[in-house]
Amino acid sequence: MIAIVKEQEAGTRTADVCRKHGISDATFYKWKAKYGGLEISEARRLKALEDENARLKRLLGDAMLDNAALKEIAGKKLVTPDAKRRAVHLIRDKLNLSERRACDIVGVARRVVRYEPVRSDDGTLRQRLRELATERRRFGYRRLGYLLAREGLAPNHKKLLRIYREEGLKVRRRGGRKRALGTRAPMTVPQEPNQRWSLDFVSDAFVCGRRFRILAVFDDFSRECLALVADTSLSGARVARELTALLGERGKPLLIVSDNGTELTSVAILRWSQERQVEWHYIAPGKPTQNAFVESFNGRLRDECLNETLFTSLAHARTVLAAWRHDYNTVRPHSQLGGRTPAQIAGQRGPGHAPDHVAIPSTVKHEPKDSTSER
Repeated sequence: MIAIVKEQEAGTRTADVCRKHGISDATFYKWKAKYGGLEISEARRLKALEDENARLKRLLGDAMLDNAALKEIAGKKLVTPDAKRRAVHLIRDKLNLSERRACDIVGVARRVVRYEPVRSDDGTLRQRLRELATERRRFGYRRLGYLLAREGLAPNHKKLLRIYREEGLKVRRRGGRKRALGTRAPMTVPQEPNQRWSLDFVSDAFVCGRRFRILAVFDDFSRECLALVADTSLSGARVARELTALLGERGKPLLIVSDNGTELTSVAILRWSQERQVEWHYIAPGKPTQNAFVESFNGRLRDECLNETLFTSLAHARTVLAAWRHDYNTVRPHSQLGGRTPAQIAGQRGPGHAPDHVAIPSTVKHEPKDSTSER
């Protein structure tokens, strides 16, 4: 799978790769989202870790489910078969367990749970109750019972309530008037690095006309570009994986700001923010000024790098972006930082004379200039 993805990254058209290996476009992009940017050894190690984590999570999950099931029925007297039957149904409804496992937890035979008592046919009563509930939509079961009693149908109130619930005739509560939840509070300005990150996507094209995207991760305090991830497609799962790698290098931020793009509002991103306990703030739709730091950075990136370079391949684009990111963080003076570089503000580089500019190649040659040879 990784070899097939690398063929497409090397410049081969997606349709040709899919035809050569006999796979569909959907399968290819699924592999690309899962294995894009990985080597075979890394994928094997990742698969081994995932299998081990899955086994441990399964064992831990089973134990936690048993404890949760016991907590659900704690304090209930499980003496009669009917009480045990209700306990089994409660566990299955609350925790979505199988019947066999729920019966083992409660300590009751499955045949006891499956027993269905034989009751008299209440078809006429049910039909008339549904008709009255349709005519009187705001009447509860007591008022409907009075109407039934006038017609000579006077069931026990407990039986009437049971049928009323089984037919799903519960009166829906009307909500109150919609009110404003309060005024929008402006976002606080970060006071030190790694407090707030901003994310956004930038799009460009190769010389052949094929388009690719760039994920930009930006530190709002130090104005430092933390990552520039280029690929022909960037899914939510790929974004989550890149952020996980970035957290291992930089630590966890307090807040991440982004727009409402489909990749950044996907289930993978929501699960990632909950598992890492990182607060995620989405700007209002159509308000890019609420994410002004990364929008300004995108303008610098397009003006100084993308518009100045003719990209021939994905490898060429990644090389150029890596060189430009290093130049932006460590060499390029920032006017809002008093002429200092983002790396100096972040504490990664001490004050002093900035090194020479890193050359950004705009020709077919992919390798950046060796700074040691220039010295």
